[in-house]
Amino acid sequence: MPLPLGTPIATRDVGSRQPPTRTHSGSRNNGHRSMNAIYSPFQLGRIQLQNRFVMAPMTRARANPDGTPGPLAAEYYGQRASVGLTVTEGTQPSDDGQGYPLTPGIYTNAHVAGWRVVNDGIHARGGHVFYQLMRAGRMSHPDNTPHHRQGVAPSAIAPGEQIYTLDGMKNIPVPRALTTDEVAATIKDYACSARRAIESGADGVEIHGVAYLVHQFLAKSSNQRTDRYGGSIENRARFAIEVAQAIVAEIGADRTGIRLSPGFTGFGLDVGPEGPDVFRYLVGELDKLGLAYIHIVHYGDEDILHDFRRIWHQAIILNRPARPRDEIGKDIASGLADLESYGAHILANPDFIDHVVANAPFNTADHSVYFGYQPKGPEAGYTDFPTLKAEQEGVPG
Repeated sequence: MPLPLGTPIATRDVGSRQPPTRTHSGSRNNGHRSMNAIYSPFQLGRIQLQNRFVMAPMTRARANPDGTPGPLAAEYYGQRASVGLTVTEGTQPSDDGQGYPLTPGIYTNAHVAGWRVVNDGIHARGGHVFYQLMRAGRMSHPDNTPHHRQGVAPSAIAPGEQIYTLDGMKNIPVPRALTTDEVAATIKDYACSARRAIESGADGVEIHGVAYLVHQFLAKSSNQRTDRYGGSIENRARFAIEVAQAIVAEIGADRTGIRLSPGFTGFGLDVGPEGPDVFRYLVGELDKLGLAYIHIVHYGDEDILHDFRRIWHQAIILNRPARPRDEIGKDIASGLADLESYGAHILANPDFIDHVVANAPFNTADHSVYFGYQPKGPEAGYTDFPTLKAEQEGVPG
């Protein structure tokens, strides 16, 4: 059965392509550009992207039980490598980091070997790849982790949600609060998994800062700690900053990004009335580290986007859920962003840029086949979406 783990945070895939025209560095640029700038190369850290489209991270829940990528993962990601940057599905950095069943990891030798095949497929097609390092925190269940232990979080506060397990939907139990020493060990896990990602051939890693452990430290509703990681804005942001610092020390700032969403309020998370100030402070502190990018999932507050553009001096990837088709490239043209990420349409259209160029109708992503192996086989809703060429020639996907 498909795994109803919730809709990935993703945007619509829209636009039209032109040949690359120039290379742009990852530094801030607030000047106006052509709407076609999204098709130009872009220098992101130490890599040059072939265009400014980014495949957003999307949970697919098709890994092997030991956390190695599934047998079709290389084909799935390779099919979609015409975008400049692929950000993988959330990948746990440890046993404790897993939240959902059949999600991949990057902390064992088997994980490294499995991901190397995926990376080779992306690079062979001219693409680049960052792994999204996702530690689920309280969004977990003992049935979904290799050691079957209680989830860990900033504080012992349950999210009031249910989660899918292989035995069906279950209430998420109250997590165990991390001790201060365990917070330090958790940060080390992130750094070790980042090193393993590079060993596997990834171009970098993205810290998952939306909904899960990083966000849970930021939110008052999930963080009621009284140590140096709780209370004030500075303390609640400390975990995210120290995770970034540890990864930078391990693999370099130019291989490190982070995904954030000031407007996200799901999973019982509430940053509090000072929420915008929390994110402004966090982005300002992360800017000092010189990370390759921040990846913003945006929900309506345009002022804070302009604040980020002013505060942040490296690349900004912007994801606007349900972006209208005729606004592709608009944020790059205005200088508000350097790259734009898209999710569901890249999922359903492996050659989505070709669809865009031809102004062809997109394949529709069927939510019922987003997650897990399907009754029709592992390819269903994963690697069986037709390309535009196949559709035109009447060849099944």
